[in-house]
Amino acid sequence: MKKYKWVVIGFNLILVLFLFNKSIIEKEKILSDGKLVLLRLAPVDPRSLMQGDYMRLNYEISRNISIANIPKRGFCIVRLDENGIGTKVRLQNDVKPISDGEYAIEYTTSNRRINIGAESYFFEEGQAEKYDSAKYGGLKIYNQGSSILIGLYDENLRKIE
Repeated sequence: MKKYKWVVIGFNLILVLFLFNKSIIEKEKILSDGKLVLLRLAPVDPRSLMQGDYMRLNYEISRNISIANIPKRGFCIVRLDENGIGTKVRLQNDVKPISDGEYAIEYTTSNRRINIGAESYFFEEGQAEKYDSAKYGGLKIYNQGSSILIGLYDENLRKIE
C-alpha cells in the first residue's frame, strides 16, 4: 500500500495543477477575445471591515426580478446599444437561442437576487472617492456566457484607473 501512496499523491497533484492552469487559460481567453459590455450600476455601500475597501456591485439588469419564477442557474440575455451599454432582454435556461446583437451572461440566484459572478470590485485602501463616480461595470463576456469584471467606468464611459 505504501508503494502506491506516492503514485496517488503525484497523480492528484498533477490533476490539481492541470485544472488550475486550465482555469487560468480560460480566463485569459475571455480577457483577450471577449466582448466588452457595460452594465449600469445601482448604488451600494463600498466598505468592509474584514476585506478592506471594495465596492459591492448591484447591476440594474438584476433589479425587479422575482427569483421565485426563474431557475437557480441560467442566462441573462442583453442587447447592447451604440455605446456598448447592455440592457436586459430576457432570462432563459440555456445559452441558445440568441438573436443577432444579443449576448448571454451566466447567472445564479442567491439571497433573493441574481448574481452574474462580478458582484465585488476591490481597490486600494483610501481610493474609495475615486470610485464614487462609477456608473457602469465593465465585463468581458465570451460566447458561452462566461464573464469577467475588468473595471468600473464613469458616466462618460471612461475606465476609472
